[in-house]
Parts: sequence; C-alpha cells; structure tokens
Amino acid sequence: MWRKPDVRLYTKVYLFNVTNADEFMSGNDSKIRVQEIGPYVYREALEHSEVTLNDNGTLSTIPLHPLIWEEELSEGNKEDDMVILPHIALLSIANVVSQQNFVTRFGLNNLIRMTDSQPLVKMTAREFMMGYKSELMSLGNTFMPGWIYFDKLGLIDRMYDFNGDFETIFTGETDIALAGLIDTYRGSTDLPHWDGKHCSNVQYASDGTKFRGAVSRNQSILFYRKSLCRAAPLIPIEEGVRHGFKAYKYMFPEHMLDNGKNIEENKCFCRYGNCLPEGLIDVTDCYYGFPIALSYPHFYKGDEVLFSKVDGLTPNQEQHETRFWIQPDSGLPLDISSKFQINMALGDLTLIQNTDKFANMYLPLLWFDITMSELPTSMDRKFKFYLNILPVAVDVLMYLSFIVGIILILVTTYILTFEIMFKSYSEKNHNTRTNLWMEREKRNNSKSNNDKIYVPCEIPLSDSDSDQKIEETKPTFMKIQSDRLKELGHKLSDKVYGSVGNIRGRFDDLTHGNDRKNSLINPEESRDGTNEAYRSDSGESDKEIDRYQEIKQTDTDDDCKYLEVIDDGSEFDESDHDIVKHKNTNHTYLYID
Repeated sequence: MWRKPDVRLYTKVYLFNVTNADEFMSGNDSKIRVQEIGPYVYREALEHSEVTLNDNGTLSTIPLHPLIWEEELSEGNKEDDMVILPHIALLSIANVVSQQNFVTRFGLNNLIRMTDSQPLVKMTAREFMMGYKSELMSLGNTFMPGWIYFDKLGLIDRMYDFNGDFETIFTGETDIALAGLIDTYRGSTDLPHWDGKHCSNVQYASDGTKFRGAVSRNQSILFYRKSLCRAAPLIPIEEGVRHGFKAYKYMFPEHMLDNGKNIEENKCFCRYGNCLPEGLIDVTDCYYGFPIALSYPHFYKGDEVLFSKVDGLTPNQEQHETRFWIQPDSGLPLDISSKFQINMALGDLTLIQNTDKFANMYLPLLWFDITMSELPTSMDRKFKFYLNILPVAVDVLMYLSFIVGIILILVTTYILTFEIMFKSYSEKNHNTRTNLWMEREKRNNSKSNNDKIYVPCEIPLSDSDSDQKIEETKPTFMKIQSDRLKELGHKLSDKVYGSVGNIRGRFDDLTHGNDRKNSLINPEESRDGTNEAYRSDSGESDKEIDRYQEIKQTDTDDDCKYLEVIDDGSEFDESDHDIVKHKNTNHTYLYID
C-alpha cells in the first residue's frame, strides 16, 4: 500500500489570468489585474519505484509522481483554454541578467528585441502548466546549458520534476512510529538550499503517503514536498472524527512563512541575506534559479506590500487555508488539502527591455491544491478493521481473558482451601476418636474416689462391715496408658472375660482342690459350709480347677489377687454389671458379662 498507494490524490491548479494586459503595458493601469480561473485537475499517480531494503531499518527508493489529466473533475475547464499569463522565461532571465554587467545586459536586450519577446503572452492553460516553447528559452538552453537544460518551461511540469531524485525511507523495523518517514533525500538529511538545520532538515518528514504514527494530542509533525522546497511543520488544532476514524486536524503554524521578522530562527530562509516580506519564501534554488517564491493562495496571511501592485486577489481562510486530517495511531492521512501559490519575486528590471513595468513586483502565477478527500473503498475497509474493529476486539479478548483468569484463580483457590479444610477436619476428627480413650480416662481420673466403680482387686472385708460400707469404699481404678490399651486390650479382655466367667461358676470345685492356701475363698468358710458360692460350683470339672490354679499361682506372695479391667472407652454403667457380696463370706466379687 505504501509502494503504490491506491488513493485518489489530485492536484487542482488555479491560474491567474491577466485581464488588463494592454492597459498595464501601456501604462494606463498602475496595477496588474488578475482573475482566478480553474480548477484544472490532474490525478497524481504516486509511486515509490525500485525499492531496495537496507540493513539499517530503511529502504531506498525513487519517487515518481506522474500526473494524469482529469477533465470530468475540472468543472468545465479544459487544458486548451486560452489565457494571458506572464512570460516566465523572459522575466526569469531578465531578473538574473539585471544584476550583471553592462555587456551582458546589452546582449540580452538585443536578444529580446530580435525575438520580440513580451512579458505577457497568450497561451493555452496546458502550455503554461506543462511547458511551452519560446525562442528565448531555446537560446537560453543553447548558450547556458549549465543553467537551463530543458527547452520548454512549465510551472507544474517543473514542480513535478523528480529527475535524479532518490530517498531513503524508514521501514519501521527499529521504530514503528517512523514507518514511511524520510530518512535522507538525495543522500542527505538536509536540503542543500538552506543554511542551518532549522531550515534544511527533512529527516522524519512525510511525503504525504504516511505520517508519523502514535502521536500525542500536542505533538507536531513534518510534511515535505519537493514543490515546497522545505519540510513544513504541522501542528494539531482539533480532534474529531473523519470518515469514521478518530483523527487530528493539523495546520501550518502561525508565521510559518516568516523570514525572521517574527521568528528569529527563520532568518535561514533569507537567501543570501535577502529577506522577502512575510508570507513569501524564496525557493529560487529549487526552481532552477528562476525567481520563484511560495506563499499561501491569494497572499493569505501575507504582508500588505504583496498587494501593492496587484489587483483581483481575495484571500479567504476557508478556501485558502491548508488542513490535514490524520489518524494519529497509524499516521494514515484521511483528508488532505495542501495549498500553496507560486509567485515571481522580481527585483529591479528597469534596465531590461520590455520588463520595466514588472520591476520590484510580487507577481502571482498560479496556486495549487494537493488534495485527497477520502480513502478508496478497499483501503477504507482494511483500515477500519485495523484501527476500529481490531483494537476493540483485542481489548474485549484481553478483558475476557482477565475475567476468566480471575474466575479460574478463585475456583482453584476455593478447591484447594476446601480440600485443606476438609483434610484438616478429617485429621482432627480422627485424632479426636483416637484420643477418646485418653480423654475419658482423664475424666475418670478427675472424679472423686467415691464415683469410681471399678474394683482393681478383691479386698478382704471385716465381718462388721455392712453393704453400705462396701459400696462407699470401692477400690480406685488404676491408670493404663493408651498404647498399652491399643496393644493388649482385645487380647486381655477376652482372656479376663473368660477367666472371670469361669471363676464365677467354679468356686465350689476350686474349694475341693488340694491346694487351698492361696485360694480366693476363705478355707475356714469352705470347711464349715457357710460359703454359698463354693457350694454352688462344686460340680465343675477338674480341668477348670487346674486353669484357675495356674492363674492364682502367678502371685502367691501377695495377700490378694488383683483383677485387671480394661477400659474400652465407654462409660461404665452399673446396671450392666453385678457387684455381689457373698452372704456367708467377707469377700466382694465383680461379675462381668
């Protein structure tokens, strides 16, 4: 798109037809009177040819700006319209030779008389714009080939002469904002026509194809065209919407065509120290030595002296002011209207034949408007997608991704937190169940001795103790550690439960055994037949007696046998057990079901 933009870029030319040529030349009118005619419209087929990529983020190219006549846009004006306009070759040569010695002036005066050259001539509009032949021009080309190398002269033709021009352009590889801007022109960042960087610099300027991108609201940009002979600054004036795009409106700054009167640094535009009035810039060196000066159309914003010898100019801000509507993010031009006027800034011509009437005159020749009112349909759709739709889509996608990411983080955090809490709860619950034995044991230990119901051993009681005394003096339960409970609980419980059950039903048989020394039954009571437990179990087998003997022989030196009860963690309920005191003895027995 940059190499050969498919844009409708037009050059509209307006000529200043002289309406009082005879009156002015005869001296009847002191001012030359002009009438604007046009537009004469040409389409500019902009192209960057022979593109070569460089290693430093630039490319080299040759600019081409061929013009194509657009009659249907010229509003009825035709290239063969007859007009009366200044003889540019005569006035230019006269302006140069007038400063030479007498011999040179004499030779030129003779040449003018021989060819009967007149300062105002009748020609077609095309001849004036694209070049016309004259005997004086042919002689100048013959005798001064170093100065004039062409045999016909036309202002628009010379303005679009890019013969020998080449430039390097930033590709955007190193800085995307610089893409499309000029790095060097004819191998230099400065134009040779001016002294001082302020006037000569063209680096980072745009040729109008693409401007600097990513600019801020208050950032100025540069615009360069060969016809301007300089890089002109553009400053943002307002912000708005143009053709559906966000855009900044740029204009030339105040006193842009000042020559040092208001802006000191602009004095570098004074050629050889000769400063033109404000509103004119001397571009002689850009137009082959012809005394050409640029201004705004109709001397808009120009000094009053510019109107001193010319009638028919009507400067108007709306019609003659330059404007650029540019999309700031991409540097895409949306609506362009660059307007300049070509004039002749003539010096003292009183000593040159037929030209004395034009001495010290600022003579308007034509003005042009390089314009692009809209983008072509294909580019409009592409850039609306690039600049309007795609950024919104990217933002929406970014925010959606952000929201989804937040949701995923929250969900993940919730799941991890829930699992940790659930695991902690499970471990806590497990630990609670595991430590239940110890907790209940602690509760049992905290009770008073009167509340303990477990009897660790058989304690002999005196005959005088009553049943009430027995219940009030229950033995203390011995503390068993939790690890012993886990390892030996089930084994000892089965053994003890079975042993105690057998003991309950076998006391009578055991009393008839041979060894009664360490029996749990008082021998004296068994002989006189007063112990009912002994009498009730006397019929059991000898095998059970032997088992009992083995149990009681483990502690023969003790006065009593302790019965170990294993705490299974449940609360003891007296209703599930029987504590019985034998009627005929002073022993109490604990029966466990």
